[in-house]
Amino acid sequence: MNPYTLPDPELERLLGEDVPAGDATTLALDIGERPGRLDFRARYEMVVCGSEEARRLGELRGLTVSGAVVASGTPLAAGATILSLEGPASGLHTVWKTAQTLMEYLSGIATSTAAIVAAARRGDPNCAVVCTRKNFPGTKAAAVKAVLAGGASPHRLSLSETLLVFAEHRAFLDATPAASIARLRRRWPERAVVVEVGNIGEAQTWAAAGADILQLEKWPVEAVADIIRQLPGTRIAAAGGINASNAEAYARAGCRILVSSAPYFAGPRDVAVTLSAL
Repeated sequence: MNPYTLPDPELERLLGEDVPAGDATTLALDIGERPGRLDFRARYEMVVCGSEEARRLGELRGLTVSGAVVASGTPLAAGATILSLEGPASGLHTVWKTAQTLMEYLSGIATSTAAIVAAARRGDPNCAVVCTRKNFPGTKAAAVKAVLAGGASPHRLSLSETLLVFAEHRAFLDATPAASIARLRRRWPERAVVVEVGNIGEAQTWAAAGADILQLEKWPVEAVADIIRQLPGTRIAAAGGINASNAEAYARAGCRILVSSAPYFAGPRDVAVTLSAL
């Protein structure tokens, strides 16, 4: 499942970072025109992501694909081939590290995401995992692709298209909760109103005011289960510290939305590379 592919200008930017003025070693050795092959394999089990970008990086430098390319979102066993590229040594050496590293980092996010999604679904098949906007700045498009490849969805793509009222917003409000909700609905009538709450009293207040979703930040599982019983029909999102070790418990407590930043901090999944002459 390939959600989308990063555009060529972004891929050219990545190549330009690593090879801003040509490959000095390959040039000095005068081996750039010799044909070769670059094979990428999963060193360990992983959910692969970034294979389409790796392929396109090769094409942008005159390489051709040999065989099939495993699509992003595909679970792979250790040792499985992701893709193979053939062409001149100059192109192979230019693309090698950028393609490898991009796949490693994105596959790390995708693999971590998939583990959280699997845990949540063990607790309740209808529980959804969404990932925050806490990706490393400048990597949003790539990070979101990895989240989608892992089976989750974005929580908020940006501040510009969602309504999420934090305590930090409420510090500036003079209006009542009901009046504040009404104002949001007048100004952004097509958006759900999400309010992050810190305790049961706040949850009750903002549910009564008409919030569409209550986001519970770092609430223990027992407290989440309690508020779900108290506010039947209110959509509840658990956030803060959600990961593969506790997602099942939150889902079993009745939470249908789990908000996580954990995938962005996952370690890369190693991609083994073999570069050989033909």
